[in-house]
Amino acid sequence: MWESFGALKNSELPGRTRKPRRLFSHSLIVVAVDAVSLLIIAWILPGFSIDGVAAAILTALVLGGINAFIWPFLSRFTLRLTVLTLGFFGLILNSLIVGIAILIMPWLHIDGLFEAVVITIVLAAITSLISALLAIDEDSSWYLNVVQGQLRRRGEVEETDMPGIVFLEIDGLAHDVLRRAFANGNAPTLASWVRDESHDLNRWETDWSSQTGACQAGILHGNNHDMPAFRWWEKEHGKAMVTNHPHDAAEIERRQSDGKGLLSNDGASRANILSGDASVSMLTMSTVLERRGKIGHDYAAYFARPYGVVKTAAFTFIEIFRERRFASAQVNDDVVPRINRSWTYAVMRAWATVIQLDLQVAAVVGDMLSGKSAIYTTFLAYDEVAHHSGIERPDTLQTLRTVDRQISRIIKAAQLAPRPYQFVVLSDHGQSQGTTFKDRYDLTLEDLVTRLSESDEKIEEATEGQDDARAYLNATVTEAANKDTRTGRLLHRLGKRTAEKSNPEIGPDASGRDETAENQRPIPELSVMASGNLGLINFPREPGRITVEHLDEIHPDLVDGLVEHPGIGFLLVNSEEFGAIAMGADGTNFLELGRIEGEDPLAPYGPNTADHVLRTHEFPNCPDIMVNSTYWVETDEVAAFEELVGSHGGLGGTQSYPFVLHPGDMKWPEEGIVGAENIYHLFIDWMEHLAPPHQTSEVELPGSSTLTSTPGTPAAT
Repeated sequence: MWESFGALKNSELPGRTRKPRRLFSHSLIVVAVDAVSLLIIAWILPGFSIDGVAAAILTALVLGGINAFIWPFLSRFTLRLTVLTLGFFGLILNSLIVGIAILIMPWLHIDGLFEAVVITIVLAAITSLISALLAIDEDSSWYLNVVQGQLRRRGEVEETDMPGIVFLEIDGLAHDVLRRAFANGNAPTLASWVRDESHDLNRWETDWSSQTGACQAGILHGNNHDMPAFRWWEKEHGKAMVTNHPHDAAEIERRQSDGKGLLSNDGASRANILSGDASVSMLTMSTVLERRGKIGHDYAAYFARPYGVVKTAAFTFIEIFRERRFASAQVNDDVVPRINRSWTYAVMRAWATVIQLDLQVAAVVGDMLSGKSAIYTTFLAYDEVAHHSGIERPDTLQTLRTVDRQISRIIKAAQLAPRPYQFVVLSDHGQSQGTTFKDRYDLTLEDLVTRLSESDEKIEEATEGQDDARAYLNATVTEAANKDTRTGRLLHRLGKRTAEKSNPEIGPDASGRDETAENQRPIPELSVMASGNLGLINFPREPGRITVEHLDEIHPDLVDGLVEHPGIGFLLVNSEEFGAIAMGADGTNFLELGRIEGEDPLAPYGPNTADHVLRTHEFPNCPDIMVNSTYWVETDEVAAFEELVGSHGGLGGTQSYPFVLHPGDMKWPEEGIVGAENIYHLFIDWMEHLAPPHQTSEVELPGSSTLTSTPGTPAAT
């Protein structure tokens, strides 16, 4: 099985002899398309003519040769400037080179350089779209060899038989949703691994906080202690913490990391919340303010393609209009549950599903070609679409197919890597679907708490914050602006000018809060925050964690009013007399006493719920009241306290049950895995027992018997 995915040298890889044939046939298609395009342009554009079909074909061949042989040579000298201009310098330079070539071809008649450049840009757009549809360029050997050649010239490539490991996280994809995707054809690459028995699919269970911050802290650092939700109030510091704000993400990593993260041994972090102590990172929230790596190196694989920017731009516009079409279809067909989806969201979705996806895949390919020992990246695309469309709606599953296709690209690129690679695909959590709390009851959780507590003051952040796509977009701009270059300084100046005029939500200054203003703001009386269907209620002016007895004194209607609301499944409160108490409408669970009165409010949420809730109760930053929405078992729905169709963060449904798809000889514990921290320990064990291909070793993993295995089994089939 290992032979198929990089355990052998490149000459031994199956299908290598067929690759040139496939590339040749694809190239012929592109030449034909370019020739036809040239004839059409000559018919439309004044000042340009061409001497027949044969001349068009010859021109297409010449231009293809320039891009295949001359451009890769030049790109190695212009890479840094191309990166710092977001690809436009490379595009203009390529256009000028091709334009000059067009001017000197005797079978073409053209008025000047301007027309030549216009022709080149139009051809670039057409060629990029055709290449993307046929997976040419990204998978072609010349493109990958260009990237590898750049890395070799920098001395970053070292041949070794020791396998590396690539972790590909599909954010928000539940185990059960993936299994159905196998059956209905929406994850063909991953399904083939299971069908061919190279990989095993296993389900694991998150902690109570089923969201990326806590889950990645557990997976990447082995520590997600005191992270009760995606956002929470810290009484000790008098401020809110929000996981996808770079300042807060950096602080979270400082707290959780012991320097022995999953990627601490020459690893690379791409598009994650936390870095796992990687030596290089890109699009990683915790490090955008403190770059690890060099900007040109990180983006080298992406900008090595001559028309990469054109292709990405074209598909970005296509995705924007595709999102608007799907949003309108939900309204026209009266699909429920649904939420309002704006043009702004369409742009954010395009960022997550096209731009960031292209950048991170190229970065992972570059990492493999440089021989990084461990790589971890998070595909945001599925999670972003599922939040707004639903977890298994047509456009969501279409996005999953796109991610599956990108994983296939990564696997193919690994064939040229200087070391064999194992591939592990996983999710950090799932999502659960349902009509939002506000749509069900015509009020938000914050409205309900404010009314029951008779408070006139509420915290501004309550249930608000940047969605993941906007947060990553801002982080990317911040990452570029943070570099001490002319471009970085320009981005900062533009960001400040825009902020003075419009207080923008996008830009280098939008990626994090104004710490000075934050520290000067008065402490609010009431804080209500949301993390999917998980709510956190705090009274920041009250010292320490308030007991339920004291709450009944200062806000006598609050606890009973929350418990009796049909959209709230249970509350976690602290009792001076009984300790941790989970309260529901029909019963109470005295967690530390092991006693239940009436019906156990935790019963619908699974057998490990009491342990999850009690663990959170012990966190120093556990809120005064922790609220979990009702879980309607019959319809498998929750009620998010945010305006999201698909949500995660609390308990109820598939949000708590992600997956790990791993090579079959990497042993999964028989008793299963509960908690993200235990995923970290399992992954560390797997990495420690990686061995060169065909070398048999004895592997002892937690909860398993000794296994005689060949650690170099395939990453895919």
